[in-house]
Order: sequence, then C-alpha cells, then structure tokens
Amino acid sequence: MRAVLNTTFRSLKIRNYRIFATGQLVKLVGVWMMFTAQDWLVLDLSGNSPSALGSVAALQFVPVLLLTLYSGRLADRYDKRHLLIAANAAFAITAIIFAILVASGAVRLWHVFLFAGLLGIANAIETPVRQAFVSELVEVPLLPNALALSAATFNTARISGPALAGVALAIFHTGPVFLIATALAVAPVFSYWRMRPGELYRKDAVGKKDARVLDGLHYVRRRPDLLLPISLMAVVGMIGFNFPVTLAALAKINFHAGPSSFGLLTTTLAVGALGGALAGSARRARPGVYLVLGSALAFGLLEFAVGFAPSFLVAMAVLLPTGFFSIFLAQAANHRVQMGVDGEYRGRVMALYVLVFLGTTPIGATVVGWWGQHFGVPSSIWGAGLICFAAAAVALVWQLRVSGDRIVVRVRPWPRVRIVPGHRQAVVAEDDGRAAKARPAGEAPLAGETPLAGETPAGARTEGAPVDAVAGGGAPIPADEAPRRQVPSGVVRSLEVEPVSPALSSTR
Repeated sequence: MRAVLNTTFRSLKIRNYRIFATGQLVKLVGVWMMFTAQDWLVLDLSGNSPSALGSVAALQFVPVLLLTLYSGRLADRYDKRHLLIAANAAFAITAIIFAILVASGAVRLWHVFLFAGLLGIANAIETPVRQAFVSELVEVPLLPNALALSAATFNTARISGPALAGVALAIFHTGPVFLIATALAVAPVFSYWRMRPGELYRKDAVGKKDARVLDGLHYVRRRPDLLLPISLMAVVGMIGFNFPVTLAALAKINFHAGPSSFGLLTTTLAVGALGGALAGSARRARPGVYLVLGSALAFGLLEFAVGFAPSFLVAMAVLLPTGFFSIFLAQAANHRVQMGVDGEYRGRVMALYVLVFLGTTPIGATVVGWWGQHFGVPSSIWGAGLICFAAAAVALVWQLRVSGDRIVVRVRPWPRVRIVPGHRQAVVAEDDGRAAKARPAGEAPLAGETPLAGETPAGARTEGAPVDAVAGGGAPIPADEAPRRQVPSGVVRSLEVEPVSPALSSTR
C-alpha cells in the first residue's frame, strides 16, 4: 500500500509542486462553490432558463477564445510565475467585488453576465500559463505524475466544492456562499509567492523574445501526433463538456431537485473524474494515440446514456463512469500533447490546446443551452454524446489509414480487441518542427520523442529485423505475424511503434 501511495503522489515530494497543488486545491474548492451558487442564482434570476445558463457559460469562455493564444505567447516570453501571481490577483479582486454585490442583494442578471466575462479574462491569461508552468515545477520523468495530480486536485475540488455549495445554499442564501468562495480564491497568490525560483526546472523553458503565435501554429500543423488529439479535444470540449449547463437544468427542470440534490449530480460526476485522474498518476511515458481514441469512444457512449436516464438515481449511477472517462480522456490528450512538444514551444502549444478545449465552450454552451430550451435538456445531453462518439470514430479511422495499423478482434478464448502496429515512416526532424539537436553518442531518445534520423526508438528492432514486441511494454506480437512486418533496410529512416491500448482491450 505504501508503495502505491509513493508512486501515486511522488510529485508531492517536490516543495514547489506541493505548494502549487495546495494553493490550487484551496482556490478551486472556492471556484466550484462559486460556480455552483452562480448556476442556481442564474436560474432564479432568469425564471429557470437553460438558455441563460448557456449564455453565462459562454461569457466565461469568450475571453479564452480571444486571448488564450496571446497568453501562450506571454508564457514563452516572460516569467510564468510572475504572470500567474498577477492573473490570480486580478481574479481574486474581481471575485470579491462580485461577492459583495451578491451578498448585498443588489445583483441582477446582467451583473452576472458582466462578472462572468471579467472572471473569464483572468482565467484566459492564467490557464495556459499554469498548464505550461507545471513542466517547470518537476523534472521530465515526474511530469506525467505531476499533470495527473493536478487533474486529481481539480476533481477533488470539483467533488467538495459543489457538495459544500449545495449544503451552504440549503442553509444560507447565495450571498454567504459567494463570500466564502471568494475568501478561498485568494490562495494561489500566496502559494506562487512562497515558491523558490531557484528550484524551478527552467533549462528548457528559457523565454524567447521573438516568440510568435504563428510559429506555434505552424509547429502544430507539422506534427500530426499533436494535431490529432488537439482536433479531437476541440470537438469534445465544445460539445461534450457542457455539464455545468446541462446538469443544473436537468436537476431542476426534469428531476425537480433542490440545490443540495443538484450538487449531488455534479459531485458524482467529479468522483468519477477523480478516479480517472488517479488512474493516470502512475503513467511514466507519453500515452499512445489509441489510448486517447479509446477513451473518447467510451466517453461518447456514456454521455449518450446519461441523456436517457429515467430518474435522478440512474443519472447519478451513469455519471460516475462518465466522469471517469471524461478526465481520463482529457488527461491522456493533455499528456500526449505536453510530453511531445519542445520546451521552447510549450507555452504556445498548450495555449492552443486550452483554446480548443475551453475556448470553444462559448459556441457549445450557447448551442446546448438553446437546444435544451427548445427540444428538452435530455436531448442536448445524448446528442452531445453522439457527436463526441462520431468524432472519435472518425479520428480512429483516420489514424488507422495514415499509420497502416489495423484492429484485430478475437473471440476465442475470450473476446478481445487490440491494435496491431503497421509500418509507417516517421517524420524526420525537419518535417515535424523539431530542431535537430545533437545528443551524446549512445544516448537514447527521451520517452515520447520522435527519434532523429538514424536513431532507433525504444521498443523497435534494428532495420531488417522483425518487429516482435510493442514499444512501451505492450503485448508481444505473435511470431507468425512478425515476418510480415519487417522493416525494409534503407527504406525507413526511423520507426515509431504505438503501444497496444488498454482502452481498446477487454478481457472477461
């Protein structure tokens, strides 16, 4: 048990990361309390309008759509820690003013719209900088664990925040809840201030004064391994991740639940999400593309099922695995992007990821809110799940075609689905946007890194030899299939073999 805990929480041994995680946890509990109370306030002020909920969610994320790429440029040019102190201070001041307005009883619906936009501006600056800053808190081998624990921190707050808000709303009015939430939101300002700059890992994160947004976009365009998860998360983030809009309306309108019961739906989703975050905490290498695609397929199916839940209890039961795959998918995609990008482009690439994942929310929230108001809230949920599943299926077909991989389904001795890697020509350094960097003789490429010309990646055999094992510790390829997948000598300069995805393998 101790070994499992040491593996799961090993990044917390780093002082700067421990302070970072603590500050984020305290702030996010307050943020989720605030958002839960805000959703209830909007429904009260608007006469139970799902469209009004969608409009507030959209206003929170419009700044992300407009400012995120510029924020990524700032992250690649300036000190990320100083940027985070400024952004969190701006968020805290705005939240304090909003809470005073709510507590005084003078709040109107247009006030909620206004402050949603102002808080969104602070988040648009903070989020991509924070995403890139995690790589400065720990060394590269600890980065997957640090990212997983950050997701776990987010979802721990997502569990406790709505639950606390639900109880507080049942006992007090919305004003005291906003005041409590605001007091918690100040925490990151002090946590970033207490960090030791000399202990940050910044050798790959030196600011570039000429860092341009377009350079980051061109870099991603030349990297299909980054472009696929970013494109998939654009669809999922825009359509599938609108639970703040749909769950509030589903609880109050369809299930006639009170504020405490609404908090239970959000908390159930977050409990599953926390499990998904912890499931990826032991990851040490860059996840394979089929892990991302398999998670997206599972999430789409489960969200589809939520839309047909006949009762409050059934909805809670289905939301648990839905939450698991929602964060497992988001985390796997985040790891695949962040662990595959060069340090000098990390801020801009993560800004693009945040843009497509969160910045598309104004479009999706508005559409989902409008659809729920005119055609029913359940249809807005199962329709979103259907679109996410279709997007994942299209991405899977595209990946199989460009890679030459194939899906093998076996019924005996037990049903099993697995991916058999095919040959594909890896993109050389000049084509995938990587600068050719000299390595000491005999040094192997880093995990998840595309090998330079002439290098052999871990898990692949030398040219002319059969590929008899999957990189990253996957299942062996049967000996009778190995001869058909020999690497022709002098044809392929480097080979990347994807691991067999646990998400696409099932054993009964």
